Amino acid sequence: MNRKRILSKLIPYAYWTYVLNSTRRISSNSTLSGIANGLNICIISGSTRLQGQPQPILSDRITAYIEHTIKKQPAQHSVSIIRARDNLPLLERPHFTYSKSQVPPKLEMMHETLSKADAYVIISPEYNHSPCPGLMNLMNHFGSSVFSFKPSGIVSYSAGQWGGTRAAHSLRPFLSELGCLPVSAMVHVPKVSQVIHEDGTLLGSAHEQEWDSYVNRMVSQLEWWGEASKGQRAKVDPFQMSPPYRTSPSQRNAPI
Repeated sequence: MNRKRILSKLIPYAYWTYVLNSTRRISSNSTLSGIANGLNICIISGSTRLQGQPQPILSDRITAYIEHTIKKQPAQHSVSIIRARDNLPLLERPHFTYSKSQVPPKLEMMHETLSKADAYVIISPEYNHSPCPGLMNLMNHFGSSVFSFKPSGIVSYSAGQWGGTRAAHSLRPFLSELGCLPVSAMVHVPKVSQVIHEDGTLLGSAHEQEWDSYVNRMVSQLEWWGEASKGQRAKVDPFQMSPPYRTSPSQRNAPI
């Protein structure tokens, strides 16, 4: 074999060896960075049910399970929870229509929590193939500028076998319009009372490792995008080039 032929085989090998080693170094550094930087993650629980059939009411146990899962991550995230059943009235006037001195205290407290969040986890049961109305009512109290340029994760659940999947898919365009783009991995939990205890821990008969792996896929994607968007917001104010609409829906119109 002549020298040119030897070089033609060695050079590509050396190049790809360099690329792979570089990728491993980048991946290692990214992992260390991710562990070092916790996020503010806000869980929004959409159910408003307190009584009635079917029983048991499942929202608290699924919310607690997701909270426990997030808090177990090495990054030590800070978790806040907003529940749609916390006496928020039917939407008459969204937060952004008030002057600062007139905002109802509960609405302002929710606004502050949502604004500080780096990422969201949206939890909803399925009502008539749709997300629950309490969730939509809560989130529609706030403008898209509160949620924009941050990721979201979707969790749906049911007492039956489908896990609220149709509600979850219906949330995708809604969350995208608010600007908190949903990550690709979703969590659907069927037959919740057979999987999760009232305190949010997995029941003894549940497949703990499989469930943790399933949920962590969504959480890991939320972490990746949450840290990326948090870092970019620290460098560049995203609202400079994409300011929120303040006065009229006509601000969205094409210039014709």
